[in-house]
Amino acid sequence: MRTLTKEKIQWLILIFQIIFLGLVFAATAQPKKPSIALISIDTKGLEIDNTTMASIARLELEKTNHYEVLDKYDVQDVVTQNNINPDTYFGKNNVVKVGKILGTDKMLTGSAERFGDKIIMIFRLIDVREERIEKTAVMEFLNIQSEIQNMTMLCLNELLGIENDPYMVDLLVEYDLPIASTKTSVNLNGPRIGMVYTMGDTGQRLQDPKNEGGYDMFPVTTMFGYQLEKQYLSAGDFQALIEGVFAVNGLESGKFIPSITFMNGFRFNTSGIEFATGPVFRLVKTTDGFYQDGKWFRVADAPEIPEGTDIVERLDNRGVYSLSLGMVVAVGKTFRSGYLNIPVNAYMIPRKNGTTIGLTFGFNTTARPKL
Repeated sequence: MRTLTKEKIQWLILIFQIIFLGLVFAATAQPKKPSIALISIDTKGLEIDNTTMASIARLELEKTNHYEVLDKYDVQDVVTQNNINPDTYFGKNNVVKVGKILGTDKMLTGSAERFGDKIIMIFRLIDVREERIEKTAVMEFLNIQSEIQNMTMLCLNELLGIENDPYMVDLLVEYDLPIASTKTSVNLNGPRIGMVYTMGDTGQRLQDPKNEGGYDMFPVTTMFGYQLEKQYLSAGDFQALIEGVFAVNGLESGKFIPSITFMNGFRFNTSGIEFATGPVFRLVKTTDGFYQDGKWFRVADAPEIPEGTDIVERLDNRGVYSLSLGMVVAVGKTFRSGYLNIPVNAYMIPRKNGTTIGLTFGFNTTARPKL
């Protein structure tokens, strides 16, 4: 009797263990996720092709954890075996056919296309069994192609009903927000070459003979330099930046006239038009002197200075180097040919003794963006 009771107890314990394990398994087991695949995403006007765009979409789709995403190599094998051209299978009917061959529940298709300053992204979720478009998501973004992956994530979240980060949406959608981007801005670091014309008394001093303190030069001189710039604001088409130009003038006449210019600039990236202004510093030779009967005399050369004579500082090659300060106002336009940028700028330095005007141009190349 006791043996029978022990056997019953053992059976009861075993049954309870089985029930307990079954409940634990049922609680921890996840429902099977529907399967989904994509073969290609159509792209137009972008720096990436259909295959790359599809890889980005597949990656972001897997991150959502909503579907069992078919491996791209498995999809590629089926596509190859059935002589399917991925670049032509974007419509619902063709996508459904491929979905049935793959045996998936859903298919993802869509496009990403640039229209001017915008990128339009469209994703469609297709139910293979019912042969219908289940849902469509359409989003417009700024033309910031380095952010294609984030745009894809936002559009897929919209398609699947996942809440997007509003801050990221604002940065990639709103034109009025100050987002800095290398793809919407132009960097014009590079060499500068130009011509400079000096007017007024300063221009005359350049032409005067050396024995009279002049430079025996033409009032038109060459300029060779290098420009550095740093963007501190970019919003849509607008770009604000700090520029520095290091230049040397007068080399064609055997002269070395260095200058440094710092400017605050504003550029419109689409048109390439820009404006800038700031201080310019030059090292020039000057000396103190005076005018008598219309002639210029240096104080150092005069045995005596007539009483009541006004002493003035003037450009003179017999003098000593001093720092000359001015204000430059510049306007320019950047011409583009592929990845070659050609900035052309006109500028003016107003001075009482002689205004300076100049025309410069330069060049640099923009490396193809890596996405």
